[in-house]
Amino acid sequence: MASPYAGGVQPPSPAGAVQQQQQNHSLAFRVMRLSRPSLQPDLAALLRFDPRDVFLPEDALTGSDPSAAAKFLHGLLHPADSATAVPGDFTFRDRFLLRDPADALALPGLLVLPQSFGAIYLGETFCSYISINNSSSFEARDVVIKAEIQTERQRILLLDTSKSPVESIRSGGRYDFIVEHDVKELGAHTLVCTALYNDGDGERKYLPQFFKFSVSNPLSVRTKVRTIKDITYLEACIENHTKSNLYMDQVDFEPAQQWSATRLEADEHPSTVKSAIGDLCKQPILIRAGGGIYNYLYQLRSSSDEAGQTKSEGSSILGKFQITWRTNLGEPGRLQTQNIHSTPTASKDVNLRAVKVPPIIYVERAFMVNLCLTNQTDKTVGPFEVFLAPSMSGEDRAVLVNGPQKLSMVTTQLGVQKISGITMYAVQEKKYYEPLPDIEIFVDAE
Repeated sequence: MASPYAGGVQPPSPAGAVQQQQQNHSLAFRVMRLSRPSLQPDLAALLRFDPRDVFLPEDALTGSDPSAAAKFLHGLLHPADSATAVPGDFTFRDRFLLRDPADALALPGLLVLPQSFGAIYLGETFCSYISINNSSSFEARDVVIKAEIQTERQRILLLDTSKSPVESIRSGGRYDFIVEHDVKELGAHTLVCTALYNDGDGERKYLPQFFKFSVSNPLSVRTKVRTIKDITYLEACIENHTKSNLYMDQVDFEPAQQWSATRLEADEHPSTVKSAIGDLCKQPILIRAGGGIYNYLYQLRSSSDEAGQTKSEGSSILGKFQITWRTNLGEPGRLQTQNIHSTPTASKDVNLRAVKVPPIIYVERAFMVNLCLTNQTDKTVGPFEVFLAPSMSGEDRAVLVNGPQKLSMVTTQLGVQKISGITMYAVQEKKYYEPLPDIEIFVDAE
């Protein structure tokens, strides 16, 4: 076959598929998973691989007279004028000599096909080579073949030849096809293969076979959300649960409509050489097998706040991640996380915020801070009082607020100071609201 594939699944096989087959059937299904080969280190590979091993029979170099075959292939692979001629004899006695640093990796020089059904992970493409064989001495005619994937939630049809049945499968013959399915659910899956056909005696028979496998999660995404003033920080930790290294092609955070997101990255080392080619061919991020992790940090700002509008009811949704990766030999995978929510906060009927603070503030000179009080309900509220706590200014000061107003203040110390204790009080309800977050200012001398 053009594509490498694992051996057929035989019952009972806990790592692969389990098939159930009725007796007295001329036809039988065989399922082989199409997967990419791998480079598997082998201690025996220290006995160096030689290109002649591909052309010579197994006993060519260990027989009674290996010189004839050895001389022929030596002239073919290493001409007399070649600078790559390898000294030494052509038996196995010099195979342990390491002539290249790569020889110490113990790689056999050949790709290894999987010998079992293997693990199947969420986000991968499950690809199978299915063969229906006629093991009887009669011809099977008008064969209708169906293949589908069954999960706990749904059934997905992969192949249906009802409209164009296979005309016949001769004795000892077979009919082959390939099916693919993007794995989007965890847990138990069943590949159901069915055939409806006319047997040698003209009887219409129905053959169902079931091949079961389980889908695991290749990685986990743990998130932390922290809010500092008007900025929200989202940290995502991605952990690799597979037995293979994952090369992350893309880890993009797609913010919700009312958010804008920027990824924060560490500064590059000064020795790093920047080039146009380097920007186009960016190296993927490696997350090692068996528990390797990598952290991403994003800065989120509310676009509704920038526009001076209130947030919508669904504003607790920050967004979701789109993750794509490849394994050691380039097999792709793709996942999308569920919506990530911000830290829940109690809804407020009114919102008080500082909209303008003077850029230059002098000591012992009065200055104005513009405040904005927003009604976030569908009814009239108020009146309210906005004041500084006595511990802040040392004197009782109250201001009746009705929409945007100005609050007069004075400073007594130089340097970086904080405006603290701006508090709001509902007169009719006799209710105090939480103080406004501290506002940092810089106080200069005249």
